[in-house]
Amino acid sequence: MMTEVRKIVAFQEETIIEGSKVAATPLKIFSVAAVLKNPWWGLDFVEDLGPAIREVAPYLGELLTSRIIEMAGGGDKIEAYGKSAVVGTGGEIEHASALIHTLRFGNHFRRAVGAKSYLAFTNTRGGPNAPITIPLMDKIDEGRRSHYLTAQFSINDAPAPDEIVVALGASIGGRPHHRIGDRYKDLEELGSTHG
Repeated sequence: MMTEVRKIVAFQEETIIEGSKVAATPLKIFSVAAVLKNPWWGLDFVEDLGPAIREVAPYLGELLTSRIIEMAGGGDKIEAYGKSAVVGTGGEIEHASALIHTLRFGNHFRRAVGAKSYLAFTNTRGGPNAPITIPLMDKIDEGRRSHYLTAQFSINDAPAPDEIVVALGASIGGRPHHRIGDRYKDLEELGSTHG
C-alpha cells in the first residue's frame, strides 16, 4: 500500500532586518514538505485509517525529519518546531490529520531535536498553491512567546485533488525584536497559576 511521494519541496528564509532594525541574530526558518498520493484516494468512506497510517506516517516522519535536520545543520540547533498537512480537494480533512496526528510521524522529529513540548500544527484542505501554514513554538517551553512563529509557503502544483502535502517547519532563533513577554509574566500579573 506504500504511497508514492511525487516531490519534496524545501524552503528557507533568513530575516536580517525586522521593523527597520537589524537583528542581533538573524532568524532562520526552515520548511520541508512531501507531496504524496492520498493513500485513501478513490476508496469509499474508510472506517479504519489505521493500516495506512501505520505504513505511511513513519516513512514520512523519517524522511522529512532527516531533510529538515540537514537543512538546519543539526537537531540541537533547532529551537522551535511544528507540522502541517494539506489534503487535496478530493480528500477529507481526516486524511490530512491521520498522517500527522500520530506518534508514528511526530516522534521522529521530536526525538531528533530533543523536544519536550508538543508539535504545533495545522490540517487543512486546498488545491494547488494553497497556503501551507506551519505554526512553530519552542521545542522545550511552550510558554516562550519569542518562538511563536509561522512558516508559510505554497507549492504551485500541489496538492492535486488526489494528493496530500505533509510538512515540517523549524526555526533557529525567535522573533528578532520580541517584546511582548512570556506567558508566565501574564499569569503573574493576573495572579493566576494556570491559564
